[in-house]
Amino acid sequence: MALGIRKGDLVRVTKGADRGKTGRVLAVDAERGRVRVEKVRIQKRHVKPGRRAARAGGIVEQEGFIDVSNVMLVDGQGKPSRLRTATQEGRRVRVFATTGERVPEPAAS
Repeated sequence: MALGIRKGDLVRVTKGADRGKTGRVLAVDAERGRVRVEKVRIQKRHVKPGRRAARAGGIVEQEGFIDVSNVMLVDGQGKPSRLRTATQEGRRVRVFATTGERVPEPAAS
């Protein structure tokens, strides 16, 4: 499933309890059509301690996955925008539908 949203993109949540929140995409699960956004859908996980004291046990808060249909990319003006594709210099690129600007490539992490 081609999602159009990539790790590192700035998105806004459009539906659900976290509606209106903005954050960077931390992970993309293209197979299930879900994304993990920073500081959105915080869940508590009960973690066992790791061997050799590599990881402490306890209750850890982390972001959960949300469906990709519940987020939209944020354009340069801070408004949510749909995604379009265009051909520039012989390559297919992602373009904001609202402004027509090219979507900046996420920083490599």
